Amino acid sequence: MKFAHTCIESLAVALPDDVLTTTQVEERLRPLYERLRLPFGRLELMTGIRERRVWPAGTRPSDASAAAGRNALAKSGLRAEQVELFIHSAVCRDMLEPATASFAHRKIGLPATAQIFDVSNACLGFLNSLTVAAGLIESGQIKCALVVSGENSGPLVEQTIRTLLDGQLDRNGIKPYFANLTIGSGAVGAVVCHETLLPAGARPHRLLGGIARAATAHSELCQGDTHGADALAMQTDSEALLNAGLALASDTWADFTAETGWDAASTDRFICHQVGSTHRRKLYEALGLDLAKDFSTFETLGNTGSVALPATLCAAIDAGAVTDGTKVGLLGIGSGLNCLMLALEW
Repeated sequence: MKFAHTCIESLAVALPDDVLTTTQVEERLRPLYERLRLPFGRLELMTGIRERRVWPAGTRPSDASAAAGRNALAKSGLRAEQVELFIHSAVCRDMLEPATASFAHRKIGLPATAQIFDVSNACLGFLNSLTVAAGLIESGQIKCALVVSGENSGPLVEQTIRTLLDGQLDRNGIKPYFANLTIGSGAVGAVVCHETLLPAGARPHRLLGGIARAATAHSELCQGDTHGADALAMQTDSEALLNAGLALASDTWADFTAETGWDAASTDRFICHQVGSTHRRKLYEALGLDLAKDFSTFETLGNTGSVALPATLCAAIDAGAVTDGTKVGLLGIGSGLNCLMLALEW
């Protein structure tokens, strides 16, 4: 896919104030650790994640998405009434029906003329939504879109802790649950527009295109669902998921370089999905990329699902790691398995 006129006009996050450290998680799991003689500190050692954020109890995904959407509009030179497309792209949703976008649309105060819907594709939802918005912009159907995502890790983490503490699991039995303990909460929003809508003198942050690939033979390696009222459950074969993901990422990277003309040397910065230190190291080794070009947030935010990659891009911009003219490779991957890599010239 290639885009000629699509720009990310503003990008903003909304993060919870409350912090849950990995040490606190392990302390709550002390009975499990002592029963199975697990070494304390192993979770941070394995993942590099020191802490993650959590929303207050009762926070809905639409609340988080709306907060990020308002922040993106506050940073934007465009007005809410100019938004013609609104997408909520998180794993988490308020309910099955109606679309979570409908609740967030009302909370932000977007116009009735905006088309709204949800896009759900595990951790790739936000990137997928950027390409949907870009396609409509390039075809002339719209000129301005607002894409948001709000992920709430609390129900999953709490249910996982309850499951691990029920005394029924052995060392092998707990393995599918440990990835859940790395999940964090957050929200992100982006105003995406046709270049002709940019305020006078504004530098265009161009979404140039990219490539998508699927390996759905591995769709059973990570599965999540509701678990009663206000609870979530997920099980992951972390080792198999990592290996299959690396193979898919390698194939996608080869196609990405052919499609965009970018390569490891010409790309200035890489932002990948934030899983943890082992995933990052092995991904960069598999693709032959310079780890010095990485920017990460998993250490303090954990894995925030569809929010992780765009929130890390926002953090890199705020830190000065991405500046005007920086060529950024967005390396997204999500359970399913699906991979989407996008070229962004900031």
